[in-house]
Amino acid sequence: MSKVPDTSAPLTELIRDRWSPRSFDESHEVSDQELLAILEAGRWAPSAMNAQPWRFSVAKRGTDLHKEMSMALSGFNRNWAPTASALIVVSVKKDEDGNSSKRNFYDAGLSVSLMTIQAQALGLHSHQMSGIDFEKMEMVLATPADLEVAVAIAIGRKDEPGKLEGSAQERELAPRTRLDLTEVTLHGLP
Repeated sequence: MSKVPDTSAPLTELIRDRWSPRSFDESHEVSDQELLAILEAGRWAPSAMNAQPWRFSVAKRGTDLHKEMSMALSGFNRNWAPTASALIVVSVKKDEDGNSSKRNFYDAGLSVSLMTIQAQALGLHSHQMSGIDFEKMEMVLATPADLEVAVAIAIGRKDEPGKLEGSAQERELAPRTRLDLTEVTLHGLP
């Protein structure tokens, strides 16, 4: 199944071919080396003043932690994410006053973006999820008080959309779309 988007300009294959499936191959096992490569990509993301405000929690399918992390996802995600080969939860450092930090979230987003591209380069797919019971996930991970959970990422090899049901299957089969470039560029579109 091809999910190649219609773009205004040619993109590198890793970006062009990237998409976020919900149907993951339950027989696929991600290797430790693949997970290390994905985490290293995230570690080497740019960050303001090289603060590296992200922290990763990783669990492979079949472990108790993977099951607990899956149960801390919101209902819709809880239905399909347990089939992913691994889950990575990204937490973000709070500011000096213990408040959420926009700058740190931005930097963590760069880290997640590079992990996504690295997974793609390894022939894997990823799906980022903000549908999380954040309080429950922080309890599952015993998240330190100076951190807050930001996003969960499912990693694995995509499978056939037919194993999904209802709206999940519809979303899996739908073409990839984005707002038109004229809608997201406020100034200076060439």
